[in-house]
Amino acid sequence: MQQFKSIYYLFFLFCVFIFSCKTEKKETPQNKLPTPAVTEKTTNAISHAKGFTIKKQGNITLIKVFSPWPDADKDFTYALIPREKAASIVLDRDAYDAIVLTPVERIVVTSTTHIPMLEMLGAEKTLVGFPDTSYISSEKTRALIDAGSVKDIGQNDQINIELLIDLQPELVIGFSINNTNPTYKTIQKANIPVVYNGDWTEKTPLGRAEWIRFFAPFFQKEAKAIEVFNAIEENYNEAKELAQKATTKPTILSGAMYKDIWYLPAGESFQAQFLKDANADYIWSTSEGTGSLSLSLESVLDKASEAEIWIGPNHYKSYKEMGEASKHYAQFAPFKNKKIFSAANTLGETGGTIYYELAPTRPDIVLKDIIKAIHPEVLPNYEPYFFKPLK
Repeated sequence: MQQFKSIYYLFFLFCVFIFSCKTEKKETPQNKLPTPAVTEKTTNAISHAKGFTIKKQGNITLIKVFSPWPDADKDFTYALIPREKAASIVLDRDAYDAIVLTPVERIVVTSTTHIPMLEMLGAEKTLVGFPDTSYISSEKTRALIDAGSVKDIGQNDQINIELLIDLQPELVIGFSINNTNPTYKTIQKANIPVVYNGDWTEKTPLGRAEWIRFFAPFFQKEAKAIEVFNAIEENYNEAKELAQKATTKPTILSGAMYKDIWYLPAGESFQAQFLKDANADYIWSTSEGTGSLSLSLESVLDKASEAEIWIGPNHYKSYKEMGEASKHYAQFAPFKNKKIFSAANTLGETGGTIYYELAPTRPDIVLKDIIKAIHPEVLPNYEPYFFKPLK
């Protein structure tokens, strides 16, 4: 995540250093990347995400969020009421964590991962505030920022409450790594609904992407969300099936060192799932855990010095930068053979790493990037977007 510095850094470690942050103006992902084809498949069931459910009770939509952060000690239930029905519906406010009128016309979100979901739903113009707008990379939303339509409201853990209240949002979508952020409680006391989003706690790539359906009811865009997600799911599964045709299965190293500890994806993490679906032999694929492993350099060298390919070497942008950070990196075969692939060089206009913003919503692109890196013959004409050869 790149929406604010302190929590972003903690989450950066939790997610293993990008798999494991002012450049020239680039094409936006929406322009550069192919638009998913619309499929005929439609379903109302949540098929991959485990962190939320959506149910209809007459005119009321109930969204339940189970795990907005790891080890959350309660579920959160939100009631959505169509604006035109509000006068005729009476709810017990104590029974819900928030009651929201829809479609929402003024919203504040707190993670860059929320931005692509708003845009894919065509709801980006409802955004009125964001903590530290410099982290937003999308050209479409940056244009709204430059026009003054989206205000910078500070940092997520230190939101400018007075400014936020002045913006009169009808909803704040919160992001938190635990239940210790007092800012959200202050916002709630100002009678502004706060709804927690937990997309980042999902265990699979498609599970994370399916949270676009969590956003959709707030804008009465459920059909659009199903259409978008089904297309992403289809693209992902087609790429996964294509990868199985590869005749080799290269050994993969991931992550990098922070101080003296090497952080890399655990075998049950969504990052490891990408490698499995790309038909790769991830060296730690049998390890337990859905987060990261914290290993010594010696243990990583022992198992992975002869790995064939290295995916996601922390924030490093070049071999020179890696070599200067630690001479030990040069002991690994992918470093010697120039077989390292990084997302750190795909940046937005203000220097934000686009991977953190867009990748959770477009796992189909991430998977194709990884397949291109390890099985280039399978996608001969594909141009990677996130993961590119290290400079």
